[in-house]
Amino acid sequence: MGLLDLFKRRAEPVEARSSGSGYTAEIMAAREAYISGRRGIAELTATVQAAVTLWEGGLGLADVDGTDMLDRRSLALCARSLALRGEALFLIQDRLVPCSDWELRTRNGRPTAYRVSVSEAGGGRTFTVLAAEVLHFRIGGDMGAPWYGSAPLRRAQLTAGLLNSVETALAEIYDTAPLGSTILPYPETPETDLEQMSRGFRGHRGRVMVRESVNVAAAGGPAPAQDWKPHDLTPDLSKAMTRETLAAARDAINGVFGILPGLNSPATTGPMVREAQRHLAQWVLQPIAAMIAEEASDKLGGPVALDVMRPVQAFDTAGRARAMGAIIQALAMAKESGVDPDMALKLVNWNGDD
Repeated sequence: MGLLDLFKRRAEPVEARSSGSGYTAEIMAAREAYISGRRGIAELTATVQAAVTLWEGGLGLADVDGTDMLDRRSLALCARSLALRGEALFLIQDRLVPCSDWELRTRNGRPTAYRVSVSEAGGGRTFTVLAAEVLHFRIGGDMGAPWYGSAPLRRAQLTAGLLNSVETALAEIYDTAPLGSTILPYPETPETDLEQMSRGFRGHRGRVMVRESVNVAAAGGPAPAQDWKPHDLTPDLSKAMTRETLAAARDAINGVFGILPGLNSPATTGPMVREAQRHLAQWVLQPIAAMIAEEASDKLGGPVALDVMRPVQAFDTAGRARAMGAIIQALAMAKESGVDPDMALKLVNWNGDD
């Protein structure tokens, strides 16, 4: 070590930290959303937005028992976040405050603390809270990271990418392709005469227009008769099967969100619409509502229950009425015969929640 090295001061290491909120984070999030959309997430397509709207309407109408914190606005925000992001986070205060971004810390696979960001009109706020102070809803968890959720489109990127690619290709075709353009062969004529003649065809829809050629020197003589046949430049998209591909991709996207493809069929009927609504409410929204109720019961200090089936009327009304009549008749017969009605219900696996 030299003498000059003793007088050199070492600079203190600079510790750089990244925050989940702020202008930089918003720009990165916007860029990530743009890239993911181009990659095939297809969040801005009409098919996805229609499915998200059904999720919002179904969960927003749910009957909530046991708490006043889960209002309809919070449930609609939760449904949209779950459909597009796969998870939703709310800060528990005097009401539920939606969080735009968060980081978490886990122990044994369960979150213990969160660093949340709350969006404000004049800029966001970031602070740290415990796991008991937030409601964290997530769907599509993975064994490798059960504390994270995944959106339905994340689990079907190939289909979403196909839908995005087909719609992008169709948009470019309708923007740049010469749709409705026609080439009319004409003998050799000066360019000024051809330009004047082409302007004469504009705005004369449905009228017979006769043009006489005075210069027939093309190809050494009069133009052949077949040269006067017009040629259409509109591309034939039926050979590319864009219609079938687009319909298949849309049906697959609807299937990922739990919507039967028959709901969007032009030939659908009333019973099919009701069956699609029952399928969405029973097999998709009601399990999510049960998950929300379980998390709320754990964090809000009391039993909470959510019911999607009753307010959405996602059941067969006539069949339910017949079933009710049969149940009443069976209970009356059991009472007359001296059979315990509760025991009779247990024999057919009938629970109080059914």
